[in-house]
Parts: sequence; structure tokens; C-alpha cells
Amino acid sequence: MNSPNASLYDDGGIACDGQQLMIRWYYLWGAKRIPYASIKGVTELPLTGLNAVRRWRIWGSGDFIHWWNLDTKRPDKRLALVIDVGRHIRPTITPNDPETVEAILKGRIAV
Repeated sequence: MNSPNASLYDDGGIACDGQQLMIRWYYLWGAKRIPYASIKGVTELPLTGLNAVRRWRIWGSGDFIHWWNLDTKRPDKRLALVIDVGRHIRPTITPNDPETVEAILKGRIAV
């Protein structure tokens, strides 16, 4: 039997278990935990073309809409996930395997 807290995904910066998404280094002092029930939607944000400049946003916000957790490997990544939690500021993450995280989130959020 699987524990509800068993890890479904963990790359050191982003983790998903049976209950929530955990974004490490979201705040200066630590992680942000978002229960799946609080997530309204997930959208892809390519970090190519005109959005390529966003790859250099290592932490924080440049537009007061997207809030990026600390990820020093972001300049090497090509896809971000924007998490809609029903607020103006949207957590924006760059997991090492964005397709897997997106599938986990879309499979667990209430539609």
C-alpha cells in the first residue's frame, strides 16, 4: 500500500507526493507547499523565442505575475510550468522533467 506522502517526483528543486506540490527555495527561507486541491490549472511557458530572456530569471519576479523559485540551472532549460492558484502571483517552476510534473499535476488537480 502506498503512503499518501510517497514521492511521485523529486529532482531536488521540485517535488510531488500524494498530497501536494513542494517548490523548494521558493522563499528566501524555504519551500512553498501547494496542496493539489488549491491548484486551478497548469500551463506550459516555453523559455525560447521572445520568452528566452525569462531563462535568466534565477529567482523572484520580473513582471509581478510569475514568481520563480531559485533554480541556478534554469538558463539551460527550455520549458517552465505556470501554476494557477487563483491569485495574481503565479508560482512558475522549471523542473528537470517538466512533462512528468505536468502529468502528475493535471492528474491530481480538481477540474
